[in-house]
Amino acid sequence: MVAAAPGEVAEPLVEAVVEDLRGRGLEVATGRFGADMKIDMEADGPVTILIEAE
Repeated sequence: MVAAAPGEVAEPLVEAVVEDLRGRGLEVATGRFGADMKIDMEADGPVTILIEAE
């Protein structure tokens, strides 16, 4: 996450990807960019990688 683009650069890129996916007929849910999130996750795969940042 250290090398991540700042919000003013990243947000338009994320919006472009979302619009591209929607344009292909995929359903895409979004939230508020940059907001803290609390999620509940159920993994169904051989590997789950947790990434924590301070």
